[in-house]
Amino acid sequence: MKAGKRVRHLLRYREIASALVRNGFGYIAHELGFPDHNPFKGRKEEAQPKTRGERIRLILEELGPTYVKIGQIASTRPDLLPADIIAELEKLQDNVPPFSYEAAAAIVEEELGGSIEELFLDFARVPMAAASIGQVHEAVLPDGSRVAVKVQRPNVEQVIRTDLDILLELSRIAEERLAWAKHYRVREIAEEIAKVLNEELDYTLEARNGEKISAQSLQSGSVRTPNLHWEYCTRRVLTMEFLTGIKLTDAKRLEVAGVDRKQLASRIASVIFHQILVEGFFHGDPHPGNFLVLPGGELAMLDFGMVGRLSPSMKQHFASMVIALRSQSSKGIIRAIAAMGIVPDDVNEAKLFDDVEQLRERYYNVPLSQISLGEAVNDLFRVAFRHRIRLPSELTLVGKALLTMEGVVTALDPDISVFDIAEPYGLQLLKERVNPVNVFKKWSDKIPDYWDLLTDVPKNIKILSTLVKKGKVQVELTVPELNAFLRRMDRVSNRVSFSIVLLSFSILMTGLIIASAMSSQQSVLWNFPVIEIGLIISGVLVAWLILAIFRSGRF
Repeated sequence: MKAGKRVRHLLRYREIASALVRNGFGYIAHELGFPDHNPFKGRKEEAQPKTRGERIRLILEELGPTYVKIGQIASTRPDLLPADIIAELEKLQDNVPPFSYEAAAAIVEEELGGSIEELFLDFARVPMAAASIGQVHEAVLPDGSRVAVKVQRPNVEQVIRTDLDILLELSRIAEERLAWAKHYRVREIAEEIAKVLNEELDYTLEARNGEKISAQSLQSGSVRTPNLHWEYCTRRVLTMEFLTGIKLTDAKRLEVAGVDRKQLASRIASVIFHQILVEGFFHGDPHPGNFLVLPGGELAMLDFGMVGRLSPSMKQHFASMVIALRSQSSKGIIRAIAAMGIVPDDVNEAKLFDDVEQLRERYYNVPLSQISLGEAVNDLFRVAFRHRIRLPSELTLVGKALLTMEGVVTALDPDISVFDIAEPYGLQLLKERVNPVNVFKKWSDKIPDYWDLLTDVPKNIKILSTLVKKGKVQVELTVPELNAFLRRMDRVSNRVSFSIVLLSFSILMTGLIIASAMSSQQSVLWNFPVIEIGLIISGVLVAWLILAIFRSGRF
């Protein structure tokens, strides 16, 4: 590690440790091995009546934009974090001041290889919006096209990569030293956050996401997306068509424009379900600011920095879960969750069923119009968290997107039933799943794999036979409750040994009695009446053995 990078890491470690101590997590700083000579040593932790979720949120806000972004991403994982922490992370906002026009112009000129005056007819000095990673300026291209130019913050990539390096290292140490960190799988959360943030740092990925959403929108005709100007796009600069329209939160303008709010809500819900259940590629953050109603009533979607992907099989399983939720089938819900995630071998199936049943009873006999699909899905993900069922991050992003979308559409139409809109898409997926043509195609696609497996059987048998002959095949036998089993075997073997000794003693005594009877002499050994004493001992031992058998309950 270079000296400059080492210094940056050290300073950041001190800031993190200080924030932990100030918010009541000093013991974590100690467990993670922060040096005792830090400047905050001896400072008393404030006894604040705050929940752990509130204190975690305060730490992230104190550490700045990168950690706020980290918290926002973590809030999409109800399968990895408890509900009280998720609720606080959802409150995190990108309250970041804009950077200067001069810094923005310098980045644009460096990335696009020309001066602002040569590249644009006009470039607004004041940004339209600012966030933790970048800000957006309105501009005009030489051909007169009105565009929005997204510019990345100066040095933000270096800052984020430093924070991510530290986050990954701390998560590794935490899992090694703290039981709760291992239980919550903090390293897995950190790796997922690092992946998402690294993707957001590359604006060309966001441009490709927008292009893909645009292509699927052209086919369905359901939503409009801004056109991209690829010659003005790089890793740090993104230039797209400037769309003007009415925000969803502007109720008065929507009313003046004659927009049917109920129809608009239904269209937005249909767009999201089409993306999730038909395309398998969806907008990950459909909040009100990412929609516009264009002149003529056309719906537009903006900002594709966060998108989700679902494989064909995952779409099928999610549809099955939606249908099971609709029909309130606990077994169907459990089957869908098991198919979507990795279920631990030691999962308590009875307790899992009970938890799902309790969840089902919560929604039993409640009108569908009053049930939030997003909330129901996230409740299921929380059940998965309790039973350590690992779900793909794309799937948990579905829950987040649905919950966000429901907030948008219910604000437009409080009586909307999202279940009713989702059901046709789910049923269509299930029909496609059992369609004989699709089933045959699925099996036919696997024929080459089955053929390869079949042709490899003789070779694999020969290899196994060779290993057996050489004594290189190891067999591992696992016996549940092995120690208890061995203790019982010890008791059994001791009783068998005792019985054999008793039998031998009895045979010996029988021999002495017969010999005494045949010689007509009293059997006395060293002045002791051997036969009489032996009979007494034998009787006592037999009585003890019979009593032990009865007391064992296994007579």
